[in-house]
Amino acid sequence: MLRQKPKFTEEKAQTPMERLIMESFWRKLGLAVTLIVTVTLTTLAEPAGGELHKVGGRSGWIEHANYTEWSSRESFLVRDWLYFVFNKQMYDVLEVNETSYETCNSQGFISNVTRGGRDVFQLKEAKTYYFICSRGYCWGGMKLTVNVVVASPAPAPSPSRAAPLSVISSSLAILLLIVTGLLSLKPPEMFEGSGYLVI
Repeated sequence: MLRQKPKFTEEKAQTPMERLIMESFWRKLGLAVTLIVTVTLTTLAEPAGGELHKVGGRSGWIEHANYTEWSSRESFLVRDWLYFVFNKQMYDVLEVNETSYETCNSQGFISNVTRGGRDVFQLKEAKTYYFICSRGYCWGGMKLTVNVVVASPAPAPSPSRAAPLSVISSSLAILLLIVTGLLSLKPPEMFEGSGYLVI
């Protein structure tokens, strides 16, 4: 079996200066495209949302606090966060089911929220969540019930406040032109042996 010799195309070796110019060009182009995409996604993306609720208010997650009263003054929505602040040497936070909540039973807990004493827990679905401290403090009232509901849809903006579709379309068209223009740029070339840059 005869094999053909591979054909090598002769390419002019780049000088260090030419390589530096090319790297600079592609770096700047990449940064420009990244910036434009980031700004676009930031302005068009739906916000992550969610309010942060510090459990227990100023006192945090401690014994002898009335968490039933505290939670009754709060409104918990899907995507909100609970922020537990406590001394992790003394306390912990476990998510449990309703039966374990009522009996202060930490066996078979759903999740251990405890990480470092400044811990967050996201309320991901509309339901009732139950939390206890498993180190005996549950019997002293260190337990929390949180009723989470789905946020009601925001009222539609009045026509005078809504951004006209033409403004949004124009903005997207301008963005598309900028990105297309950036992607069609040619890298700079140098005249052979002259040291002059052609842009």
